[in-house]
Amino acid sequence: PVAQSIRQAHGKPIDSSKVENYQEIAGQGILAQIDGRVIIAGNDRLLHREGIYHDVCVADSTVAHLAVDGEYSGRILIADELKEDAINAIQALHQQQIKTVMLTGDSQTIANTIARRLGIDDFQAELLPEDKVNALENILTAVNQSNHKTAFVGDGINDAPVIARADVGIAMGGLGSDAAIETADVVIMTDAPSKVAEAIAIARRTLGIVWQNIIIALGVKVVFIALGAMGVATLWEAVFADMGVALLAILNASRVLQIRDN
Repeated sequence: PVAQSIRQAHGKPIDSSKVENYQEIAGQGILAQIDGRVIIAGNDRLLHREGIYHDVCVADSTVAHLAVDGEYSGRILIADELKEDAINAIQALHQQQIKTVMLTGDSQTIANTIARRLGIDDFQAELLPEDKVNALENILTAVNQSNHKTAFVGDGINDAPVIARADVGIAMGGLGSDAAIETADVVIMTDAPSKVAEAIAIARRTLGIVWQNIIIALGVKVVFIALGAMGVATLWEAVFADMGVALLAILNASRVLQIRDN
């Protein structure tokens, strides 16, 4: 998304054939040679690793620093835009008694601003891809002790390991990377965050109906087994009762189709 936004803002054709020795450093940025000059674009970690000095930039935006041949050239500020229904999505999750935690590679300032705007319960910022896995491991340890489950929602290629590790991995399919989609247990085919809460509501209702059908079916069978043993119920009555329970279970299961968007 960051690269796409920069290209769109540039607004001119880019000759990719001039790019040589391209390297991508996960969670930090990129290095490449263009017309024989070494170009670096990335975050503070990458510039510090390369020994390039620059002034500290404190902004409520994603910062992409640029350096040419080891000399600092400037920075590009990219503002994050919240999805239209992001606030409603978090509110819906809270109504379902679900605690929300944001794991992000953005700075503490940006993460804090977004968390407050959305009403997210907790956040961890400035995380590399491997840091997200470690953070999720800590969350899983704490959550599993209370007999709860953890779901992780992501869309980027860096989210794939975390999606795979969570109890339930959810990928946003509209703009999600192939790696994230392939490792996910659930794929949301749009980029609307509110669909996550809707999917959880459907899953909970479906599970409830499944247990209702199991209890009803077993209950009726136990009753007729007892009545048959006492000679009260005949074989044909037991057969009709079994068919009736099957039809009742089908009708009960059809209630899942009655779920509507709030």
